[in-house]
Amino acid sequence: MNNRSQIAILGCGRVSNRYREVFRDELPDIAEVVMAADLDAEKSSDFAAEFGCAAGQGIDDIIAARPDLVCVMTESGHHAAHALALLDAGLNVLVEKPVALRVEDAVKMREMAAARGVLCAVVKQNRYNPAMQFLRTAVDDGRFGRLVTAGVRVHWSRDQSYYDDPWHGRWAMDGGVLTQQAIHHLDGLQWLAGPVASVCAQGQAVLNKLEAEDTAVAIIRFESGALGTIEATTSARPRDFEASLHLVGERALAKVGGQALNLIETWEPVIPEAGDVDVAKTHSQQVPSSYGLGHGPLLRDVINAVDSGDHSAIVSIDDGLKSLRLAHALYASMETGGWVDLAAQPLSRQLGVGRAAGNQ
Repeated sequence: MNNRSQIAILGCGRVSNRYREVFRDELPDIAEVVMAADLDAEKSSDFAAEFGCAAGQGIDDIIAARPDLVCVMTESGHHAAHALALLDAGLNVLVEKPVALRVEDAVKMREMAAARGVLCAVVKQNRYNPAMQFLRTAVDDGRFGRLVTAGVRVHWSRDQSYYDDPWHGRWAMDGGVLTQQAIHHLDGLQWLAGPVASVCAQGQAVLNKLEAEDTAVAIIRFESGALGTIEATTSARPRDFEASLHLVGERALAKVGGQALNLIETWEPVIPEAGDVDVAKTHSQQVPSSYGLGHGPLLRDVINAVDSGDHSAIVSIDDGLKSLRLAHALYASMETGGWVDLAAQPLSRQLGVGRAAGNQ
C-alpha cells in the first residue's frame, strides 16, 4: 500500500462529499488522501478526519505537501487561479467543472501544464456512465448514420438557499444553470453529436433570485447540418428528476435519461444487431444522486495517467474548453438577442467578469 498515489483535496464543499465516498470506498488500493484544505477550518478538519490526514487552509499548505495529484473543488470562479498556482508549482491537477469561467484562463492552464510537464484533467464524469459509453460506441460505429437532431434536457431542483451563499448564481463566480449544472450535458451533447456551428439562446431567473439564469433554452445548429435543442432549469420542483440526452439519426434513435444520463430509455436501430434487445438492461445504471457514479472510474484513469505519464485517457483541458466555449456562445446569444457563430469564438460580457462589467 506504500506505493499509492498521494492525493490532496482543495475545497471541501458540496461536491467534496462525493470524492470522500470515492476515495474511501472505491480507490483505497491506489490512492491515499494526505491533505484536505479549505478556508473553512471546520470543513477541512471534518474531511481530514475521515482519512486521518493533515488539514490545511489553502494552496500554500498543499504545495508544501507535494502530493502526486490535487483535486480542485473550490468555487467555479476560483478554478483557474487555483489550478494555475498549483500547475506553476509543478503539481498535477484535476479540476471540477467548469474548467474555468473565462476561455482565456483555460488556455493559460493548458499552456502552464505543458510548460511544467504536468497533467491537468477536467471532471466530466458522465462520459464514464455505461449508457453514455454505449452511445459513444454506437456513434463511432456509424449506427446512427446521418444525424437529424440531438438535444439535452436538465430538470433539476435548487431552492433559494442554494443561491443565497456568496457565489452561486453570481456572474463573476459561477454563472447560472448552463455553467453550474448543465455544463456536463453540454459536454455530452458535443461528445456524441459533434461540434456546434451556431446557437440562439434565451435565459432568465424564473423562480429563484440570482444574477444569472435558473432556466435556459436554446436552438443549435451542428456543423454536421443537424439541428438540436438545449433545455435546462434548476426550478424543477420538488426534486431533481431528469437529465436526458437524445440522438435521432437516419439509422437509429436513442435516449439516455435518469437523474444523471444513467439510464438507456430508448435504443431503436433501423437494422437490429445481436445484443440490441438487451441494451437497456446491460448498459443502464442506477445512481443514488445527480452526481452519478462516474467519478470513481474517472479518478482511477487520472491517477493511472499520473503514474504512467500517458495522458491519452484523461478528459483534457481541450475537452473542457469545448463545453466552456459553447456556454460562452449561449450567453453571448442571450446578451445580443440573436444567433451567434462559434467560429467567431464569442465571449460572454458577464461570465467570469460580473454583472456590472457586463452592463457597461
